[in-house]
Parts: sequence; structure tokens; C-alpha cells
Amino acid sequence: MATKIRQRTSQKQVVRFKRKLRIRSRMEGTIERPRLSVFRSNRNISVQLVDDVQGHTLVSVSSLEEELKGKVRGNIEGAKSLGNLVAKRALAKNIEHVVFDRSGYLYHGQIKALAEAAREGGLKF
Repeated sequence: MATKIRQRTSQKQVVRFKRKLRIRSRMEGTIERPRLSVFRSNRNISVQLVDDVQGHTLVSVSSLEEELKGKVRGNIEGAKSLGNLVAKRALAKNIEHVVFDRSGYLYHGQIKALAEAAREGGLKF
């Protein structure tokens, strides 16, 4: 499988994908404690709260949403606002405890800002 991935992607993406698989093998989101999954592209950030047992997305926030388009970008300030928004939406659905899945990204910059903003918004992980 790694050879197929390597043919289409850069070495940096292959290393991130392997790191993601290693992390995901040890973590699972439940309805009581869903997985807060982060996806970061060059321009945008997406965050989801996922129940892996049922296979459902409970809450999702993206910088591509109509109400956020133009205001929130894929930078540290945008990550902070997305972290606050995902915390507000999660608390509205009575979700307080989550498992943080950084999806293989290093814990600095946008990922760190998003996590700290979600903690400040009231999520516990």
C-alpha cells in the first residue's frame, strides 16, 4: 500500500499518512467522547466531531462554510476562531469531552491554536 501512496504523493505526505495511521490505530471516538478530527490544507481548515462506533459526524466546522467564507482563513487566527466555533457547537449538543485527533499533523501552529481555542471554549481533552 505504501508503494501506491508513494507514486502519487510526496514523501512529506507519505510520512504524515503513516503517522496518521499509527495515531488512529490507538484512538476511537464514542458517543460519550467523540473524536475531534482536524484536516488542514494550504488554504482551509476543517474540524469534525466523529462517533466512530456508529460512523456518524456529530458536529462539523469548516472555513469553507457560507457564514465563515471570507472571514476565516487557513491561518492561526482562523484556526482560533474555528476552535471557538466547534466548542460552541459541541456544547450546544451537550458534548464536553473529546479525543483530539491531529491527523498526523505536528502539534504546532494552526493545530495548536485550534486545540487551545477549543479548550478555552469549554471542550475537555
